[in-house]
Amino acid sequence: MEILETAFMQRALIAAVLVGITAPAVGIYLVQRRQALLGDGVGHVAMTGVGLGFLLSTNPVWMATAVSVVGAIAMELIRAYGRTRGDIALAMLFYGGMAGGVLLINISDTGSTANLSSFLFGSLSTVSDEDLTAICVLAAFVVLVSLGLRRQLFAVSQDEEFARVTGLPVRALNLLIAVTAAVTVSVAMRVVGLLLVSALMVVPVAAAQQISRSFRATFALAVGIGVAVALAGTTTSYYQDVPPGATIVLLAIAVFITLTVLATPLARRRARTVEAASAECTADMPGSRRPGDDVKV
Repeated sequence: MEILETAFMQRALIAAVLVGITAPAVGIYLVQRRQALLGDGVGHVAMTGVGLGFLLSTNPVWMATAVSVVGAIAMELIRAYGRTRGDIALAMLFYGGMAGGVLLINISDTGSTANLSSFLFGSLSTVSDEDLTAICVLAAFVVLVSLGLRRQLFAVSQDEEFARVTGLPVRALNLLIAVTAAVTVSVAMRVVGLLLVSALMVVPVAAAQQISRSFRATFALAVGIGVAVALAGTTTSYYQDVPPGATIVLLAIAVFITLTVLATPLARRRARTVEAASAECTADMPGSRRPGDDVKV
């Protein structure tokens, strides 16, 4: 295949697969916690790390990871301890991170507006060998946390009070979710872009929830959707010369709409099946009353 003959597309496709796996794997916990926009906030903060990377002539992926992890921890602490002014503190953190990144990139010797655009919206040609190594290492961390601690993370995401009563380290697990989300942003920024990575965390999960009925099924289906749209969007971007991040997100939204349309008749069919089974069980019970039992002749 022509698309596999170029080195930059090989790197881009590998990165796309890793993004498709990691983003929904973390996003399912964020959706359960009703923190769907956390990835968007971390993406804003990560811009400062990208700017520092250019300013200090280091790999922007590693620098963005370090800064976004610090920002994610700060967001979680503000969420846990902030009161009436917590939303204002978060807003300043988000906008300050974006503004700091733009400023640092422009005053650095190696940064430019073109560099900024590639990090904001993704770019296939910018995934270097060094970037791919960083993405693989970070993706391995995300997968290990998401799968290895799935029961504990699910418990905390569902009900913090219950998790605390059972003896789970709720505060540490909350921070771990935030850190994992920050690492995922760094994994995805080369392919999807910092401004669109949150969509890939949330939309595949929301799409999977339309037809799945358990956490395990939702997890597997969301990851499958994420990988499929990431590969399809990257391939389409190569052949049609369109932005990869925007293409991936639009494909994910299309999948969500399709599954939502299909889920409506499926839900009705399930309801009728359950209703029929319940009526059959009631009819078979000894001594059960039927509508005709109360009719007097």
